[in-house]
Amino acid sequence: RRQATAVHHSVTHLLHAALRQVLGEHVAQKGSQVGPDRLRFDFSHFEPISTVAIRRVEELVNRQIRQNHEIGTRLMSIDDAKHSGAMALFGEKYDEEVRVVGMGDFSTELCGGTHAKRTGDIGFFKIIAESGVAAGIRRIEAVAGESAINYMHQIGEQIDETASLIKGDQ
Repeated sequence: RRQATAVHHSVTHLLHAALRQVLGEHVAQKGSQVGPDRLRFDFSHFEPISTVAIRRVEELVNRQIRQNHEIGTRLMSIDDAKHSGAMALFGEKYDEEVRVVGMGDFSTELCGGTHAKRTGDIGFFKIIAESGVAAGIRRIEAVAGESAINYMHQIGEQIDETASLIKGDQ
């Protein structure tokens, strides 16, 4: 359970970085919820995300997963962290010493949470929903690891059932 939660937490960092690459630097995390079965990620953006952009985000995240970067953590002063380019949540209060989590050169953020050891431990990432939750705030719901594999099996079963009902092939 803890490892599955760590996988979903780690992938939120990759998701944040990918959203910024695909949608723009204005994207900022506004909240998240991670659990062993799924994740929810709220962020600033002014319009729904196109299917093409969602696919591009998934491709970027899954490429980072396949590259199997070490997920490293370092303690440093808040000033050194900011100078290193680490992302911080606007409005959060931080101590003088902070924990910086890095995944290759793709994602560097301040974070005190539990993480996987390598991006490859995440396995696979799939966005399952995108919606608006407030003015200028979008939400992505996604799955990673074993939950993502289970989700894809369910989709395959639904396709098989639908093909059977219409007496067609997949």
